[in-house]
This record gives sequence, C-alpha cells and structure tokens, in this order.
Amino acid sequence: MLLNETKAHVDNLTSPVGHAVTVIRLEGDIGSASEAAVLGTYKSLPKATSKLILLDFTKVDYINSSGIALVIQLLIQADRSGQKVSAFGLSPHFTKVFTMVGITKYAGLFPGQTEALAAL
Repeated sequence: MLLNETKAHVDNLTSPVGHAVTVIRLEGDIGSASEAAVLGTYKSLPKATSKLILLDFTKVDYINSSGIALVIQLLIQADRSGQKVSAFGLSPHFTKVFTMVGITKYAGLFPGQTEALAAL
C-alpha cells in the first residue's frame, strides 16, 4: 500500500550545451496507482519538443514492482518515439534495483540533476 500519493510536475531546462530538456519531477510513492502521474505526465508532453527527458526521483520515497513497471513502460514508449531519457536522484537501493531489472538499457542513471544535464 502506498502512503504518499504520487505527484508529478514538469520543468523545462536547458542543458549546458544549449539543448532543451524536459524534467518530470516525481514525488511521493510510485506504484500501480501512479499511472496517471507517471505515464499520464509523460504522454502529455509535446513529442516534437520533448526529445531529451530527465526523470527526477529526488522526492520519491518508495517504488514497488508495479511502479518500476510503469517506469519501464515510459522508457519503452520514449525509446520508440526517439526520445532520450535519463534519471537522477534515486537512492542507492533503487539505483541497484533499476540496474538489475535492465532500466540502464533505456536510461542513464545519475546522482543529481547537474550530472544528468551534463551528460546530454
């Protein structure tokens, strides 16, 4: 059971080399009830201008297996759309879990926003 409702909001940033970057900032717990916040927010992005996407997990407290499945769905859809996705702000535990389930095939994982932006 998730204790903290998932929230998401979108920021638009510019990478150090001038690329437009869309940041999806997630907050709370991520599980099966988080589809609207995770996939809904992603699907609402304008595909033409959202080529570089960062997922911000710094305010995410917990991710269960259903939540990981939602993140994987997002990454597969982004890959099919030619979008590049990176993630940052994961705890060491979830960095390990994301690596074990193969998320790193679709997204780079970074400790913070600065490192993620620099890699774009």
